[in-house]
Amino acid sequence: MSAKRHRSKKYYRFRMENFMSKELHYNNPIVLQRADPYVYRHTDGYYYFTGSVPAYDCIELRRAKTIAELADAETFVVWRKHESGEMSQHIWAPELHYLDGKWYLYFAASKVDDIWRLRPYVLECLGQDPLHDEWVERGMMQPAEGDNKTFIDFSLDATVFEANGKRYMCWAEKTGGQFAASNLYLAEMESPVKLKTAQFMLTTPDYDWERVDFWVNEGPAVIKNNGKIYLTFSASATGACYCMGLMEADEDADLLDRNSWKKSRYPVCCTNEEKKIFGPGHNSFTVAADGETPLCIYHARPYEEITGDPLYDPNRHAMVMKVKFDEEGRPVFDFDNV
Repeated sequence: MSAKRHRSKKYYRFRMENFMSKELHYNNPIVLQRADPYVYRHTDGYYYFTGSVPAYDCIELRRAKTIAELADAETFVVWRKHESGEMSQHIWAPELHYLDGKWYLYFAASKVDDIWRLRPYVLECLGQDPLHDEWVERGMMQPAEGDNKTFIDFSLDATVFEANGKRYMCWAEKTGGQFAASNLYLAEMESPVKLKTAQFMLTTPDYDWERVDFWVNEGPAVIKNNGKIYLTFSASATGACYCMGLMEADEDADLLDRNSWKKSRYPVCCTNEEKKIFGPGHNSFTVAADGETPLCIYHARPYEEITGDPLYDPNRHAMVMKVKFDEEGRPVFDFDNV
């Protein structure tokens, strides 16, 4: 074992002690081995949590009154992958949304016999208790009428947000073959299961930090502040090079106009070797118990060295960071935020 890995494991044990304390420690695991973490605080006061399970074979939900209590909260498998055909492999990045008085789960899935044929799918809950009530499949997310370019290739990481009385979906999609870039696209939604407008390409990997091993923009998430919409995204491959970028627009702007958006020249959150936080990204946003303090829920590993494909290393843990804003109102993602 290398000295570097030995130090990582010692630090890892320290972080696990914080995890076991059941108090909220920023930038320490809140849920182990859950990549692509998504936390939503509902009107009932509960925090609902989901994320990619290491086997990529089902969708789990849990809830708790506090974020720290999510660690020990009972988990409920609300849906399992099919044995074959659609939705039979790589169940990735579920998100739980409450839209028009109903619960929906958005996730990506592929086929056993075509494992990289990722497409976005939708589940709808037939009741008001998403942990216990029945979930039904609503099929693949539907593109707008006449749109023959959306969801025709590797598509994943769909999220939903609202602005100016309109509801939007943002997702990652890779077109043009095996070596093409994964871009972020945006469209207005007609309903929870169908888009209203054709896809609009929001961002493509422009800079070197978005092109490490793979050209990737994925994992979008939205936070608002002072009349602005800030959309974080993740870039590059899923190892220590994984990092977060930022898009911004005026909340009342035409969000389907490329000129409405500005993109960060450099990553806004990336690996911190000193703190043993490697490959932070694929985040979501929620608020603290005071209902105001914004929190960033992200995944990261406690070590850099990975054997084999990083996608199948299970130790991407869900972590939480307090979000602060700079003088211009932009979110600041700093591991020292307290």
